[in-house]
Amino acid sequence: MLIRPMRDDDIGAARALTHEELQLSRSATRPASLPAPPAGPPTPDWSGRWERRAKHLLRHDAEGCWVAETDGEVVGVAMSLRREKLWGLSAFFVHPQAQGAGVGAALLDAALGYSQGCLRGIIISTADPRAARRYRLAGFTLHPTIRVAGTVDRSAIPVVDGVRTGGPGDQDLCASVDRRVRGAAHGVDHEFLCAEYGLLVSDTFTGSGYCFVDPSGSPVLLAATSRKIAQRLLWAALAVSPEGADVHVDYLTADQEWAVDVALAAGLSLRTEGYLCLRHMRPPAPYLPSGAFL
Repeated sequence: MLIRPMRDDDIGAARALTHEELQLSRSATRPASLPAPPAGPPTPDWSGRWERRAKHLLRHDAEGCWVAETDGEVVGVAMSLRREKLWGLSAFFVHPQAQGAGVGAALLDAALGYSQGCLRGIIISTADPRAARRYRLAGFTLHPTIRVAGTVDRSAIPVVDGVRTGGPGDQDLCASVDRRVRGAAHGVDHEFLCAEYGLLVSDTFTGSGYCFVDPSGSPVLLAATSRKIAQRLLWAALAVSPEGADVHVDYLTADQEWAVDVALAAGLSLRTEGYLCLRHMRPPAPYLPSGAFL
């Protein structure tokens, strides 16, 4: 087994491994770093976004991206990022046939090497006890999370004011909110997110916040300076969901009751799923992390 830095020509193999793993674990144990792709062969939309994300991380965080190779075949991938003084694990997958042989531990150690000098760390974990044990031994506190999902009850959506469509010109506002809520801005990740998703922004005398939204109306990343602003943004995201769309809100800790309340009012259902793993920081709030950019 060889643990080595990830290269551009590994992206295709890493994407195929990720898709296979997500397909095999479409149950409650699915890896939490990415929403499960549609069943069946990878769609062009899913594959394209995954590969663009990998290229983005390799361009900005090459020292945090690693693969495990056996007999010339990629059997594991770990991609991590550093933004200001915060380190995060963006993706972590090991082929089932390579699990239990130390591949995961070696990959995580390599990715954690990129966290040197960072004050804080964040990982989104499945409920897999092996993963939870590994992250706890690395010094992370495990915060159980909730996932809400379903079809939005459109009759419950209130009139939402103070929210507008955002764009690249709002990066300074987003960075300011990030630093206040989680202690570090997302930096170049906002450029990627603006190119891939819709952006909603609220900037008032009483507070500010933003929310990236995918085509289903599900929030991809949300941060706000108050619970009231956060709820306003989440309602605005749910309001743009297409009729009958399956919507999900992921990685809710007990600190995000404001989001649980919105989800219940919108008719979505709750279930426990995995952990938000944090090192030297409390759960950011009001905040919905991105699985890919945390």
